[in-house]
Amino acid sequence: MFRRSSGMLLHISSLHGDYGIGSFGKNAREFADLLSKMGFSAWQVLPFGPVDEHNSPYKCYSAFAGNPYFIDLEILEGKNLLTNEELQENMRRDNPHVADFEFIRETRINVLKKAYSRIDKAYIQKIKGFENKNAHWLPDYALFMALKKRYNGVSWQEWEDTDVRLYETEAIELAKKELSSDIMFWKFIQYEFYIQWTELKKYVNSLGIEIIGDMPIYVSDDSADVWSRGELFSLDKNGRQKRVAGVPPDYFSADGQLWGNPLYNWTKMKKDDYSWWIKRIEQSLKMFDAVRIDHFRGFASYWSVDAKSKTAKDGRWEKGPGMKLFNIVKKTFGNAKIIAEDLGDIDQNVRDFLAETGFPGMNVMQFGFLGGDNSTHLPHNYIKNSVSYTGTHDNNTTYGFLSEVSDGLREFALEYCRLNCNSNWRDGGFYSHSVRAIITTLWQSTTNLAIIPMQDLCGFGSDTRMNTPGVANGNWAFRVTMDILDNIDAHWISQLNKTYARGNKFLLKK
Repeated sequence: MFRRSSGMLLHISSLHGDYGIGSFGKNAREFADLLSKMGFSAWQVLPFGPVDEHNSPYKCYSAFAGNPYFIDLEILEGKNLLTNEELQENMRRDNPHVADFEFIRETRINVLKKAYSRIDKAYIQKIKGFENKNAHWLPDYALFMALKKRYNGVSWQEWEDTDVRLYETEAIELAKKELSSDIMFWKFIQYEFYIQWTELKKYVNSLGIEIIGDMPIYVSDDSADVWSRGELFSLDKNGRQKRVAGVPPDYFSADGQLWGNPLYNWTKMKKDDYSWWIKRIEQSLKMFDAVRIDHFRGFASYWSVDAKSKTAKDGRWEKGPGMKLFNIVKKTFGNAKIIAEDLGDIDQNVRDFLAETGFPGMNVMQFGFLGGDNSTHLPHNYIKNSVSYTGTHDNNTTYGFLSEVSDGLREFALEYCRLNCNSNWRDGGFYSHSVRAIITTLWQSTTNLAIIPMQDLCGFGSDTRMNTPGVANGNWAFRVTMDILDNIDAHWISQLNKTYARGNKFLLKK
């Protein structure tokens, strides 16, 4: 599924730029150029959905819609939809190292409304053509967002109109008429999002770089999907959750993780051959060259927690659809590039399920150092059909990990990577000996695809980690700057890719 190669993990929000958050504009192309220069063949991103108030890309208002914040304002100016003065008003240079979500939430939708006010009839026709191709999700999503504005942003379960809340046909048709202008605005946003992304992806692919997307297994309780397709989820007659998703106690949390997402009504989904899931996977495979499905073990069995519980401790395992779903996936999409995130509490049933799908699973070196001298996450145990990381978006950075673990675990990690424990492992930054030793050990392994987060290539500490699981605030904010990109030792990683046969084959042919 993947040849021997390497990739970089960096979300779109983490790209550099002047407007508070990364976007699909010229800076994304410049980053792709740098990836090409370093010999990478893959760029992995996090989920693209519109984020909630905690900015998590894993809890979105839609399983299909894109994040409006990624729309590039300078591209809109090039289409004469924004003025230069409006660009200046939306610049944010106070702290270029973090995504300024507070500023974005206050300003971005307003400036996009200005752009929308200037579209012409030809543009409207393009939006309608886009809607025809996405009729299974776009109308409901656009209406959902318009209704959220009407009801002051509260969760749909709190909307005061019961008939609208319960998606009664007559009330829905009336709302569509009353909110037609707002609905068209949200359709405009999605059209522009997908047009800009398609153009960026073409450019990245032209460099011989594949883009790996990320699909959360669950959707947010406050989402267009749960509101408009409630029968597909585990809800009571009033649209309230009966049981919710999470994971049992693990490395990240002694109480487990209570995600709070609604669980699927797999019995109902089976009746139409899981068509909602098939459409979701189809869209992801159109958007990306490969797709990582988060919490893949949930398709074999999933942790179910009573909606009234305060922690995930008291949950229970329930059976998922397993190969009943993925036989249809394989029949529909053939040998599509799907990565199974098989981390966490894995038993033999999950291992057998993953083997039957044939999808590559994941390895994380940090888990290997924590798991003893024969952990499956240590590079000497990797198989070729796998995707392996120093750490993921949920882990500490490699340098942060080394700085915070016990002396014994640190010594084990450094000795494993053939680095003298008495050497100055404390040196972080772009030329960190300890971080480079760990990256090199990963590159030497047999895994077909080796991926590192940008923070590890830079040798950054825990203050730059992307996410701390179980913590609601302070996540997802890391950004690179031009200064950071200019200081990366591109030659070192390029040579590493060549030495261990992970270089971009497209570039080598040229």
